[in-house]
Amino acid sequence: MPELHCYFFAALPCEAKPLISHFKLKKEHSITAFTIYRNADITLTVTGIGKSAMAAGVAYTMALFPAPRLPVMLNIGIAGHSSHQLGAVFALEKITDQETGRSYYPQLVISPPCPTHTLVTVAQAQANYASDSLYEMEASAFYETAIRFSSSELIQCIKFISDNKHNPSTQIKPAQVSQWVSDALPLIEKYSKQLSQLSSLEQPSIAVSYAEIIAQWHFTNSEKIQLNSLLNKRNILTQHKPLDLARMKQTSAKEVLNFLREEVDGQAFGGF
Repeated sequence: MPELHCYFFAALPCEAKPLISHFKLKKEHSITAFTIYRNADITLTVTGIGKSAMAAGVAYTMALFPAPRLPVMLNIGIAGHSSHQLGAVFALEKITDQETGRSYYPQLVISPPCPTHTLVTVAQAQANYASDSLYEMEASAFYETAIRFSSSELIQCIKFISDNKHNPSTQIKPAQVSQWVSDALPLIEKYSKQLSQLSSLEQPSIAVSYAEIIAQWHFTNSEKIQLNSLLNKRNILTQHKPLDLARMKQTSAKEVLNFLREEVDGQAFGGF
C-alpha cells in the first residue's frame, strides 16, 4: 500500500475477517471501546450494527489514530436489494438517510472497479425493498462522520448484496459474507491503492483565514486538519466570501469547527 494511511470500517466481524487476514492486521489489545486492528498502513475498526455504533466507531478511531493529512476512509459491508444476485458488489454514488431525508454524494473522481448504486440507510432491517436502492443500516452515519476528517472523494463505500426478496436477511450466514468479501479482496485493494495515490497527489492549499484562526484559538493537530478542510470547502461553496473573524464569538476550537460545519452544511451543495 502507499505510505498514506487507509482506514477501513466494518459493522460486523464477518465483514472484517478477510481484510484482517489479507492485510495481516494485528489487534490493538489495549483498546476496549471498539475492536480495532492495525498495521503500519491500515487501521480497521469493527463498529457494530447501526448508525450510532458506526458514527461512534469512526469518531473514536480518528481521534485515537489521527491521520497526518487527509485520509482514505472506506466502509465495507453488506446491503439488501430486491433482485440483485447475492454477493454482487457495488460502490455507492448516493446515500440517503431514511430517518432524516438527508442525502450524501461520495465524489467518484476515480472510476470504481465495480458498478455504482444508490443506497438508503434505515434504522431497522428491511423485509421489503420499497425502491430500487440498496438498503442497510450504517452508510449515512459513516459518511456524515467521516466527512469531518477527510475529503468526499476519499470517503467511499463498498457494499455486498446479502439479501433479496428470495433470500431474506434472517438467513444471512456469516461464513458466506466472509467469502464474498474474500472474493472481492483484489477489487478492494485496487480501489484502496487508487484512492491512496489520489490522496498522496492532493496537496490542499492553506485556506484563507487559517493562520488568523489558529492564532486566536487553540487547535490540536487533528483539529487543524479539520479546520483547513472546512475553510477550503467554505471558500468553494461561498466563492471565497471573506470570513468576518471580528464577529465570531466562539470560545473554543471545537465551537469554531461546529460553526464552520453549520455554515458549510447550510450551503446548497449535496455531499458536504
